[in-house]
Amino acid sequence: MDQTPSPRRRQKLAELISDDIKRWIATEGLTEGDRLPNEKTLMELYGCAKGTVREALKILEVEGLIALKTGPGGGAILRTPSMEPASRMLRNFLHFRSLDGHQVYQLRRLLEVEMAVSVVGRLGKADLDGLEANMSACECSRSDDEDQRRQRFLELEFHNLLARACPNPLLAFMCRFLNDMLRDLVVVKKAYVPERKQFDEANHRYHRELVDAFRDEDAERVRRLMDEHMRDAEDHMAALEGEMAEQMLISLDAFNGATEASPLLRFVNNDQ
Repeated sequence: MDQTPSPRRRQKLAELISDDIKRWIATEGLTEGDRLPNEKTLMELYGCAKGTVREALKILEVEGLIALKTGPGGGAILRTPSMEPASRMLRNFLHFRSLDGHQVYQLRRLLEVEMAVSVVGRLGKADLDGLEANMSACECSRSDDEDQRRQRFLELEFHNLLARACPNPLLAFMCRFLNDMLRDLVVVKKAYVPERKQFDEANHRYHRELVDAFRDEDAERVRRLMDEHMRDAEDHMAALEGEMAEQMLISLDAFNGATEASPLLRFVNNDQ
C-alpha cells in the first residue's frame, strides 16, 4: 500500500492575505473596535484585485475576527471572536469519531479541578450570585423530559460560570469546550431519559458544597470536592450509557423481528 502522504493543498492568495492581516493585528496590538485599512489600501499593499481582498476579508469575517460594515464610515472593524465558532468547528471535527462519556471525562476530571482551583479568591459577589441563581433554577425542575433536559444543561452551565472567571484563557476554553461536548451527548443520547434523581441530587450537593468552599476561599476543599464531583459524574454517565446501550439492543431486536425493514436497511443488507 502506498504510504506516500498526499501533497499539502496550496493556499489561495486570499488565504495568505487573511493570515498576514492576522499577524499584523497581533503585532500592532490592535483591539476590538479598531479598523483595518480600506479595500483600496489593501489592494495596493498586496498588489491584487478587489475580489481577492474581499475574499480575504470574508474569511476574517467568517472566523469572527472582523465585522464588515457598508456605507459611510463602514469598512472592516475588529471584533473579539466568541468561543462558539471555534467550539463548533472542533465538535464537528470530532463528530464522526464516536466519542463517549469516558473519553470526555478523561480530560474533564483533570481540567475541571485545575480550573476550579484557579478561580478561588477571584469570584466576586456577582459571580457567586450567578452560581446561586443557577442552583435555584436546578431545584425548580419538574419530571417531564424537556425539564430534565434543561436540568442537565443548567448543571453544565454551573461549570461554564466558573470557567468564565478562570484567569487562564486556554484552560477556560478547554473546560467550556468539554461542557459543549457533554451538552451534545445529552442531546444525541437523550441523557435526561430516564429521570435520574440520584444524579440530580448528587450534582446539587456538590455544587452547594463547592459554592461554600469558594466563599471560604478554601482551595484544598475546592480541589477535593471538584475531583469527587467529576468522578461521581463520570460514574453516572457510564451507568447511563450502559442503560442506553441496553435499550438500543432491545430496540434493534424488536426492529429486526419486524416484517418490514426500512428501505435503507434493506439496501445495506442486500449490498452485503
